[in-house]
Amino acid sequence: MSTARRGRLWGRADPNVELVQYAEAWARKIQFNTSVDTVREVAKRPHTNAMVTVAIRSDGTVESVTFVVSSGVVEVDEAIRRIVQGSVPYEAFPPGLAREFDVIEVRRTWHFDTAVRLY
Repeated sequence: MSTARRGRLWGRADPNVELVQYAEAWARKIQFNTSVDTVREVAKRPHTNAMVTVAIRSDGTVESVTFVVSSGVVEVDEAIRRIVQGSVPYEAFPPGLAREFDVIEVRRTWHFDTAVRLY
């Protein structure tokens, strides 16, 4: 078991404003940098919305991508992994977060239509 100090954000609200802001910036990077072709390819495959937890280290690298709920389609789940890994590195934690956490786990539901949307 890891001894890393972990922050967890399972929704969009938390008393730690800096944590929420970091997670929202992470989601925006995913949403803005995912190619239209990737979104179209995923959206045309019948699937359910996946719920995914991404653990991000303080230096902006990804520790893990964990499916809480699979999309039900292996290719869609793999596309989500590629999207997450394809945007690495993410921003390093700001000083306040870095003092508090070594890893932040962000859980979002992934929806694909005309864009990728993280809820």
